[in-house]
Amino acid sequence: MTETYGSEFIQKFESFAPKYLAESGDPVGLAVGTLKKPIKKMMVTLDVRPEVVQEAIEQHVDFIFAHHPPIFRPLKNLATDDAQTKMYADLLKNDITVYAAHTNLDVTTNGINTWLADELNLTETEILHVTKRLEYKKIAVFVPKENEEEVRKALTAAGAGQIGPNYKDCTYTFEGIGRFTPINHANPTIGEIDEPEHVAEVRIEVVFPEHLTQTIEKALFEAHPYEEPPYDLYTIENFVDEYGLGRIGNLADPVTVQEFAQKVKETFGVSGLRYITPDKDKLIQRVAVCGGDAGSYYSDALSKKADVFITGDVYYHTAHDMLADGLSVIDPGHHIESICKPKLVELFTEWKSDLEWDFDIIQSELNTDPYKFI
Repeated sequence: MTETYGSEFIQKFESFAPKYLAESGDPVGLAVGTLKKPIKKMMVTLDVRPEVVQEAIEQHVDFIFAHHPPIFRPLKNLATDDAQTKMYADLLKNDITVYAAHTNLDVTTNGINTWLADELNLTETEILHVTKRLEYKKIAVFVPKENEEEVRKALTAAGAGQIGPNYKDCTYTFEGIGRFTPINHANPTIGEIDEPEHVAEVRIEVVFPEHLTQTIEKALFEAHPYEEPPYDLYTIENFVDEYGLGRIGNLADPVTVQEFAQKVKETFGVSGLRYITPDKDKLIQRVAVCGGDAGSYYSDALSKKADVFITGDVYYHTAHDMLADGLSVIDPGHHIESICKPKLVELFTEWKSDLEWDFDIIQSELNTDPYKFI
């Protein structure tokens, strides 16, 4: 087991849910403290509230991983007479780091909205509302055979070779003969000035997200033995990764709106919910779900032929619009996103085992849902 700094953990996490996937203006990332110290005990939570901070202090936690950022709006002061701002002082006083992953965790391929859809046993799922389209390039580089592995590892370490969520280090190689003649003021790794040379080379091909182009080229130049590395760059037109909010899929069998509302209540363990429907006995089978406050995306549910849309915090006037459009909607509240706690603990524990990290991982046991039902 090895000591793990916060920066090392976050580097791993952001390969899973990169910050660039977050919505513009979403304050994701480091919120309080520092990543430049080892993690000893991590707590995963949905919200960072004063009572959650006290729980962390009592549990001797030094790293809080949260879904909802603790600072959504700029603070006007840090007066500790106010419970909310005292919370920040308590975090700093107890040297507790807080990191938040919000909409990037919502939209990443196997993030919160995938977990919600899985809990409902939806099949043939797709993204409800696409927010990011990630285009790809391919690099083809010619390398002396003896330097093949070094260059390949440099490219994949820089972010090349990831295809979908389940495959990394994907490259293709074939062998050939490279021919060249160094001239003028060349300083060749192999060969002499004005003397034709030939070398057993391999061509390594690997794809990467377009936004990493400069990073990939830098890694190539640092690892390649040649003074002038020969390589080609191609735009991949038939391969685009899409990311987005919500998921839509199908139930195995149709059920009524009222029956499904009861299933949602039981599945997510809420003590009450609201539902909107022109007909509670209508049979439904195609289901859209989006964690958080996603009422504004109900037109996407309609366009993708959803029978019912599950989301939280539906506004009164929006509910009237949904009814007018004939869409059934189930509002179990924002707090169903607490599914992130056990799911993240499971994911982080897998990483801990694979990478031999040496810190404890727990989930907050507090229910931070502000609403009660009678």
